[in-house]
Amino acid sequence: MPQRLSLTALLVRDYDEAIGFFVGKLGFALDHDVALTPDKRWVVVTPPGGSSGLLLARAADDRQRAGIGDQGSGRVFLFLETDDFTRDHERYGQRGVRFVEAPRREAYGMVAVFEDLYGNRWDLIEPASRSQAQSPST
Repeated sequence: MPQRLSLTALLVRDYDEAIGFFVGKLGFALDHDVALTPDKRWVVVTPPGGSSGLLLARAADDRQRAGIGDQGSGRVFLFLETDDFTRDHERYGQRGVRFVEAPRREAYGMVAVFEDLYGNRWDLIEPASRSQAQSPST
């Protein structure tokens, strides 16, 4: 039977502020927002056209709260693939997404690191097979 990674849990401080970032700034879809208990929700967001998503997991204790924004321990933690780097880089910048570096071309494609609302680092990446004809945007 084939397998696939379906969800990645991402620690968040607040469900609604996280939904605001991922849906409002990155353009993800809100697939599920179901109350499980008065304090816990099942919140899943997915990028446009994506088959896997993020489970937004509100931190429930001090240990979990300490991990918010540092799930990759300062390294890029998540990789968001796009079919149009320039379009998405410009759109995210206009929406206030913070890029921590200028776009660059690597052997694997066009890439720039950005931070989510908590400081987790992401790569916005257009694979080389799609980005070979493009030049970096600034």
